[in-house]
Amino acid sequence: MALEHRDEQETVKAKRDDRGAPDGSAPESPGDVSKMDTLKRTFKEFSADNITDWAAALTYYGVLALFPAIIALVSIIGLVGPSATDPLLENVGKVAPGPAKDILTSAIMGLASSKGAAGIAFVIGLVLALNSASSYVSAFTRASNAIYDVEEGRPVWKLKPQQIGIVLVLLLLLVVIAVAVVVSGPLAKEVGKVIGVGDTAVKVWDIAKIPVILVMVSFMFAFLYWAAPNVKQPGFKFVSPGGIVALVIWIVASLLFAFYVASFASNNKTYGSLGGVIAFL
Repeated sequence: MALEHRDEQETVKAKRDDRGAPDGSAPESPGDVSKMDTLKRTFKEFSADNITDWAAALTYYGVLALFPAIIALVSIIGLVGPSATDPLLENVGKVAPGPAKDILTSAIMGLASSKGAAGIAFVIGLVLALNSASSYVSAFTRASNAIYDVEEGRPVWKLKPQQIGIVLVLLLLLVVIAVAVVVSGPLAKEVGKVIGVGDTAVKVWDIAKIPVILVMVSFMFAFLYWAAPNVKQPGFKFVSPGGIVALVIWIVASLLFAFYVASFASNNKTYGSLGGVIAFL
């Protein structure tokens, strides 16, 4: 009996040690765990939850949702005319890598040149975007459940309306972000005249719109992290630490890849017409 009791104590102690507390006891707060142990556990969970597989799945669904959304967005802008198209082309040229910029530029110019086609493309693009975005949110829900180590216990009649609501909120935010990108320069001045604000307010908007867009994107990440998984969250935060980290990693990775494509890569030579798709991914 004594040996069995000793073995049980050693097993409990080993489990507590695995939690990362320096004295072998269970940590009472995150501050009790060393940074090195936190990193080790993070990488261990990263591998156990198959995060790279989920990242590939989300990339797939994201690309499926991206192109219909671009078609719908560009179609709206095409209905407005060159005053909205020119600022969009200018901003696309600043942020998109070479091959991806060519794909977007040709799509924008093609739809903007035909208002009739833009109306039809808007309807088709919106339907496809809603369907693809719903698949993305479903995949994100499964991935976040895997990260939290929980099963999806919500019934379909409850889960699907929640996911559709998430999609609608995200699409609304994307539309607002797209409008913020487009409303700049001469178009911003015209909008300022319509709503009765002076040139000073327009200049302030030209400076402030980038931080505003970044905050909105961070809010999108925070909203997904809060609404998607099947867990009870303590409360919604407009900007979460995870959302900020995801935003920073996304921006840095995009800038580095854009610099690589512009300076060193030759995707067009290696992959031909598929180079633009690879750059888009």
